[in-house]
Amino acid sequence: MSELIRRRFLALSCGWLSTAALASGRHARQEARLAGPPVQPATDADIKLRIGEIAWELAPKRSIKTAAYNGQVPGPLLRAPLGKPLAVDVWNDLKDEELVHWHGFQIPSDVDGSMEEGTPTIPPNGGFRRYTFTPDPAGTRWYHSHGRAGRNLRKSTYTGQFGMFIVEADQDPGAYDLEVPILLHEWEPRFVEQGPLEIEFRYFSINGRMLGAGEPVRVRESQRVQFRVVNASATLQHRLALPGHTFRVTALDGNAVPTPHEVPVLELGPGERIDAVVDMNRPGVWILGAERGDWRTAGMGIVIEYAGHQGPPQWSQPAPFIWEYGLFGGTEAPAEPDDRHTIVIRPASDGQHWTMNGKSFPHTAPIMVRANKRYRWRVDNQSGENHPMHLHRHTFEVVRVAGQRMSGIRKDVVIVPAWKDVEVDVPAVHPGLTLFHCHQQFHMDMGFMAMMQYAP
Repeated sequence: MSELIRRRFLALSCGWLSTAALASGRHARQEARLAGPPVQPATDADIKLRIGEIAWELAPKRSIKTAAYNGQVPGPLLRAPLGKPLAVDVWNDLKDEELVHWHGFQIPSDVDGSMEEGTPTIPPNGGFRRYTFTPDPAGTRWYHSHGRAGRNLRKSTYTGQFGMFIVEADQDPGAYDLEVPILLHEWEPRFVEQGPLEIEFRYFSINGRMLGAGEPVRVRESQRVQFRVVNASATLQHRLALPGHTFRVTALDGNAVPTPHEVPVLELGPGERIDAVVDMNRPGVWILGAERGDWRTAGMGIVIEYAGHQGPPQWSQPAPFIWEYGLFGGTEAPAEPDDRHTIVIRPASDGQHWTMNGKSFPHTAPIMVRANKRYRWRVDNQSGENHPMHLHRHTFEVVRVAGQRMSGIRKDVVIVPAWKDVEVDVPAVHPGLTLFHCHQQFHMDMGFMAMMQYAP
């Protein structure tokens, strides 16, 4: 990427900063909490983050109070080269302990950012921790709070504690002229009774601003724009469209797809990422926003403005479209795995908690693996909700969704559709405790977690 394009990317980023053995999960959480306060290293860090309370203006006369990194929403845009050791210093000015999860990274358990894996928490009231790790793999990653929220909707992923992290390889394909980050989030959540307890939001945003409140993404005709999209929602699955344009999907969860494919709509569950290139060939002023109208009206959109064009941004509803991972993969039969596991998802009898193979965390049985083996997990969703299932510290291959075979789709979050099953191949190549959970915050808090554990 040229220096000119990089400067343009940063200008579009709203001022973001650039930088280059366990018996149970409960034991790990105790270890994390008992770890003493660290002494601040004498050497300087590559990245510095400070967690604190802020007042953030989503739109004129519409401000919210939230926790955020470095006083901004989203947090700083972070960039680092693949394979070069990195030190990240984090200070926590909140009244509760915190964790930063480095989502999509293949790094050790003690720095991954999960208390269940044994990562030490960041103490409250000015406490400090240093995370030291080597960024891997390359691609669109992100970072966010991994604390428990429970019924406190002002904590963890309900807050502004999220940001994009791009791990750069030596070879930049350069198949685009402009790179634009897109981070989706919602605000002012509240519980509602709809049978089981659910959460709804009052406001929505892209890149920390409601539709029409932030600066537009300014483009020129004939440019190729790469959008890096992160669904930083605590609970919601989103569908995005840009009227008159199509998205050429090149990567899912930061990993290149075998078959780039053009689609009219992008669909992402909580925690998922999509890289998509758009040819700017329809001059005008447009809305890139939620397909769902009430969410778009509540703020889930951003203006795309071609050079030389002004006026109200235009929207038109896209034609019905079914999003499928298989559009971007191959159809080869996967190699036979070394072993298999079945994980059955059901709501608990109380209607609030969730179970995996009949138990809620911390009572879920560990998913046992041996190093350097490949396991096929069948995740059977016996519920009426989609679930975004996230495996920490590993990248898996999606090999079947609701009976449809596919290959080459490498991810760390997979949507398991309601009343369907999904099969993924998990390479057990990063020993250490590894969390597997629903990335819907309230589901996770209600026991929807299990640990992958390496056998000695």
